[in-house]
Amino acid sequence: MEWIADPTAGAWLRDRLDASFDSMHGVVPRGYPAYARVLHPTIVQSLPGRAVPTPEEWTRMPDRERLRLSELLVTELATWRDAADAFGTVLHPLAQWLHLVRTPPGEDGNVRIAPDGREFSGPALGQLSSELLSSVAGHLAEHTSTPDAGVAALWEGRGGLLGFLGHSPSRLFFTVDEDPNHRAMLDRSTHDPFNNVFRKPTWQEGILSREISEAPRLELPERAYVQFSASSREFAEQDWMLHAPWRDLPAEEHGFPPNAISPQILWPDDRAWVLVSEIDYDSTVIAGSVELIAAICADERIEAFPIPEGSLLHEDADEENR
Repeated sequence: MEWIADPTAGAWLRDRLDASFDSMHGVVPRGYPAYARVLHPTIVQSLPGRAVPTPEEWTRMPDRERLRLSELLVTELATWRDAADAFGTVLHPLAQWLHLVRTPPGEDGNVRIAPDGREFSGPALGQLSSELLSSVAGHLAEHTSTPDAGVAALWEGRGGLLGFLGHSPSRLFFTVDEDPNHRAMLDRSTHDPFNNVFRKPTWQEGILSREISEAPRLELPERAYVQFSASSREFAEQDWMLHAPWRDLPAEEHGFPPNAISPQILWPDDRAWVLVSEIDYDSTVIAGSVELIAAICADERIEAFPIPEGSLLHEDADEENR
């Protein structure tokens, strides 16, 4: 995988995208024979013998009780089918998470307690897990004449991805420090915004180099992307993130496990298909052949549905669960 300096490598997508975001074709190219929607997994937590406390109940709980219950929590990956069954709703190709988990107007749908007491967290937005991407990429590699050549595009706004000129980094890594003098110095530096205003902006490092961070990017409607050469066969490997140029090495240096975000757009050189994990979507859309879509939707490791061209994927599009 190598950085592509030419920002026009993905310019062909513009001609296949709508000018508006009314349908999925604001981000997903038109003109393919078939489309699949891959649902991002959710996380469910349960407590033996009782309902999981609401966020407000956790806040009011004594520290000792909160710690005791935290140690008993069981955390698992779950499907949208699991959520629909728990909330008594209908899972269908255009289902939307907020309606699937019966979120009242104005309330947060990212944490919902089901009638059986389990807590469901909303799916990740704009990103496939590394394992799910590998499963999908295995099918993608089988349905292109160029499985070893393609492009991966990453949205420029992913936190920490790009460096920039500024007064403070886009993210901080905190460590426990018992030295009171060091602690006092840190407190002064983080609680002195007045003086920081007059400091000269300096380069704040990101995951990617300054050269990449300052270079022109692929411009699509309301989105801009950094592009890398990447193949579907590479993403089909379980350890693909270890070889990604955007692997989050700064986080690893602070003790976090290896990680790399999944691409927002992926396509092979022959353009036989396109994978789109739009940053505001809780699902990934794949455009390709009828055979590819059928294979993905038949894979038991992947929760996916075929959807028609022109599908609406905004949160109010789920009429069956309103």
